[in-house]
Amino acid sequence: MNPPAQPKRVTIVDVAQHAQVSTTAVSKVLRNAYGTSPQMRAKVRRAIAELGYRPLAAARGMRGQTYTVGVMLPDIRNPFFPEILDGITDALWDTDYQVLMAPGRNGEEAEAKVTEAMIDRGMDGVILVAPVSSRAHLEWVANTVPTVVVGRHGQSAAYDTVSDDDLAGAALIVDHFADLGHRHIAHIEHDETDPRRIAEMPNAIRASGYRKAMRARGLEDEIDIVSTTYTQEGGYLGAQQLLNRPQRPTAIFAGADIVAMGVLQAVAEAGLSVPADISIAGYDNTTFAALGPISLTSVDQAGRHIGTTAAQLLIDRIADRTRPTVQIKFSPSLVPRRTSTYPPT
Repeated sequence: MNPPAQPKRVTIVDVAQHAQVSTTAVSKVLRNAYGTSPQMRAKVRRAIAELGYRPLAAARGMRGQTYTVGVMLPDIRNPFFPEILDGITDALWDTDYQVLMAPGRNGEEAEAKVTEAMIDRGMDGVILVAPVSSRAHLEWVANTVPTVVVGRHGQSAAYDTVSDDDLAGAALIVDHFADLGHRHIAHIEHDETDPRRIAEMPNAIRASGYRKAMRARGLEDEIDIVSTTYTQEGGYLGAQQLLNRPQRPTAIFAGADIVAMGVLQAVAEAGLSVPADISIAGYDNTTFAALGPISLTSVDQAGRHIGTTAAQLLIDRIADRTRPTVQIKFSPSLVPRRTSTYPPT
């Protein structure tokens, strides 16, 4: 018995015949090129939908574009990064671009493998979120394919950047605690030791912002920093260290919301209450920060808006590789919630 015949793949010629236009017109619509009227685009897209036409990515790549965008996220468990991804997909929803995501695993070797795989597969551009790679590697990527870097500070002539004003964000938290009357304000930072990138990393800048704000409030002698990781475990271990201090802090600034989750766990296990015994604040204003049982005070850096902006910059960069690079920095805001109040008397 002969196997059933495979259905014939719909081609650009079939679409042109169905829409009663030329193949050139169909090609222009697929590429969003100039020279097609709204009526023509509607006619072609209707034919595409009726026939179920899907262009071969490989064939499109041979013509110069694959209409794919690679997004590297450092850690898919951190709830802040999906918000950036949501913003990217929102911005690209009405375009022909598809987003393909890969984890960078917070390591230079893994990031290199991911970015090189994206380049090898002919992606039209990449968005690298909070990369830890060296500036030299980032510029190599950007000189190979249009690139937008999210979360890293510093300027480059090779790639566009979108970041939060982490220095100001840290000051918002210190000022919030100080205004409530706290003096013993501690900070849990992500340990950053690589001199090639330390000045550009948001975690290092938040720690610097904490120190600067404490000095500005006359609290230099109260500066207390624990270096762990921007993970729930890092927050848990950091809080354990702080709770074992001879004089434990009355307020803890966790460098990220995911860190604050670990702090909350450690405080509960120690038999203490939030915020009656210890006030806590995070950073990122992730969706779970607003959940009633958590109600975490946090700095909002508008992750979705960061993602949308990064995608728009990338589309502009794909269209014009020669334009000057753009550096965008957003101003954060504080969202006070239940986890912060006056220090215990």
